[in-house]
Amino acid sequence: MANKFVQWMDERIPMTKTWNIHLAQYPAPKNFNFWYLFGVLATLVLVNQILTGIWLTMNYVPSADGAFASVEFIMRDVEYGWLLRYMHSTGASAFFVVVYLHMFRGMMYGSYQKPRELLWLFGMFIFLVLMAEAFMGYLLPWGQMSYWGAQVIISLFGAIPVIGDDLTLWIRGDYVISGATLNRFFALHVIALPLVLVILVFLHIIALHEVGSNNPDGVSIKKPKGSVPDEEKPKFKFHERFTKKYDIVDAIPFFPYYIVKDLFGIGVFLFFFCYVIFFNPEMGGFFLEPPNFQPADPLKTPEHIAPVWYFTPFYAILRAVPDKLFGVILMFAAIVMLALLPWIDRGKVRSIRYRTVLHKLNLINFVISFVVLGYLGTQPATALATLFAQIFTFLYFAFFVFLFFYSRREKTKPVPERLTS
Repeated sequence: MANKFVQWMDERIPMTKTWNIHLAQYPAPKNFNFWYLFGVLATLVLVNQILTGIWLTMNYVPSADGAFASVEFIMRDVEYGWLLRYMHSTGASAFFVVVYLHMFRGMMYGSYQKPRELLWLFGMFIFLVLMAEAFMGYLLPWGQMSYWGAQVIISLFGAIPVIGDDLTLWIRGDYVISGATLNRFFALHVIALPLVLVILVFLHIIALHEVGSNNPDGVSIKKPKGSVPDEEKPKFKFHERFTKKYDIVDAIPFFPYYIVKDLFGIGVFLFFFCYVIFFNPEMGGFFLEPPNFQPADPLKTPEHIAPVWYFTPFYAILRAVPDKLFGVILMFAAIVMLALLPWIDRGKVRSIRYRTVLHKLNLINFVISFVVLGYLGTQPATALATLFAQIFTFLYFAFFVFLFFYSRREKTKPVPERLTS
């Protein structure tokens, strides 16, 4: 009866074919390391955010008068409401942790290079939507930092010539941050942006499975049919979509091999995730700031206004520039430069394993600059902090400039024909 039911389903929707192409018989390079775990973790956290968000909306009141009180009601009176709230707030930070590490892995192993340019662009669109989703969700608790953080960020759009003031008014829905702003941010956070995010994730996965996964060697696992001797061909069964045109070597099916490996990684991740939820949900004020446990007061400005930690690198770049308009341009340019990496990097070799010491040092410079800018964005804007922000902003953009010039003539190490173990 089970076989008949599956056959009945397959005649109406290709469930078995989809399962085989995108999971069971999808050929994954056999030399994946732990860096390839973060894409799965990002999917796991996305599911967590959607599910916990649905439960939180059942008791949340999207109004200036009721928002803060409803969050307190969830924390104190709703059964396990505190757990749902901490799962959601910790999940937001966990989302950015795994996404930043996922992006860094792509930069290390050249996962943005041909033919994966569109895959990288879909990933950058996901990153942008995720930032918008996090920013709008940040306002919803209607605490002091939520209110004043939104005030600062939305006011940045006023620096845009000609349309700035009208654009700011349109985003707020009022002349000041008010219940109208909260209501529209709630609608976007709960309905519009999650829908866009899920669609982009779907397109990201489809694009990945069309061109195939990269690997730490940056070597293609697809060889022209007939180029591999029969005795060297894999003994695994792959879907005909993959074997019709290619002799797939050095690949193993995603299921069950990488499913088991990912499950172990998920277990380790959940260990740390649960530790934060149960023992340190505020994470020293980085995940949940102390001022946000006070209701929003338009007449009382916090001593130091700073966004959540995952926005602080770009916030530090904004503050490093005295001119507001140029600061906004530079802040968005920092994200645009990441999106343009497939065309900035003109190297012929993907993986950092076979690239020059200069490239490795340049990538280390990028990581240090990003981390230091993130720290500076959390600190008050003193003269010394601004000076360091200017220095590391220069180093951040220097990564892309240097990469563009040296990558064309880079003398790389020989790349192996087959994957290394």
